[in-house]
Amino acid sequence: MKYTITGATGHLGQQVVQAMAELVPAEQLNLGVHTVSKAAAFQAQGMTVSAIDYHDQASLQPVLSDSDVFIYIPSKSHDSYSRVQEFETVLAAAQASHVRHLLVMGFIADQVNNPFDLSAFYGYVPRRLAGAGIAYTIIRNALYADPLVPYIPELVERQQVIYPMGDQGLSFISQADSAAAFAKVATTPSLLQSGCIYTLTQDRKYTMPELAAVIQQVTGKPMSYQPVTLAEFATMYDQGNEGHMLASMYAGGAKGLLQPVSDDYVTIMGHPAQDLVSFLQNGLAQG
Repeated sequence: MKYTITGATGHLGQQVVQAMAELVPAEQLNLGVHTVSKAAAFQAQGMTVSAIDYHDQASLQPVLSDSDVFIYIPSKSHDSYSRVQEFETVLAAAQASHVRHLLVMGFIADQVNNPFDLSAFYGYVPRRLAGAGIAYTIIRNALYADPLVPYIPELVERQQVIYPMGDQGLSFISQADSAAAFAKVATTPSLLQSGCIYTLTQDRKYTMPELAAVIQQVTGKPMSYQPVTLAEFATMYDQGNEGHMLASMYAGGAKGLLQPVSDDYVTIMGHPAQDLVSFLQNGLAQG
């Protein structure tokens, strides 16, 4: 078997590679990365590492050639148009390279009425794949819980959760749990079914007062919910020009579009995803 993983040096990609390495021999893992030196540790384990450019089909085809499963993790960008362009190049390369099955990372904010800047991309992918003539599976992630850990000190200082969410909720999944599910689906024929779309979440959603209560529980510090406006949030968190994109995501959240809860993780893994309280407790203890 040949398992190709792109985005293998990113936050999720590294964990997917590590999870795959627990299930299949290193020699079966074929990694496509932008900077080969960043994957030196994986190369030392016997994995194949190659440089790729998501926007250059010629660089992708030799890496993807005859892959049994290709795990595609999109690059980080702030608009749907550039991601759709990237996906079209990747899809063309996968088709030309005779990839047998494409396993794609999705996101729960893919609804047709979602104002999130990237919702058009996440909604485009399943529709495009449905008519592409290639076997595919999509795994939709809830919000990653991981960024909450380094964010908690700021919230503790504020004594407030400030997401502009109104009375709507958020559902979460950790990157480690997501990676484990990707690896399990990729290596389990009964789960790797063409046209199947899985949604990964913990077993409940959290309204913002409930999220504030969780943070108060894990920190022992007072915490309430006092939202800022979407415009204020965009200005506060515009590092790397991400402010509008992040605010647009919570605009979708305020419509109730970031709170789906699914039991797909249990179907895949046979046990629930790690709950938010224990995840945050462990993250704070390690940090």
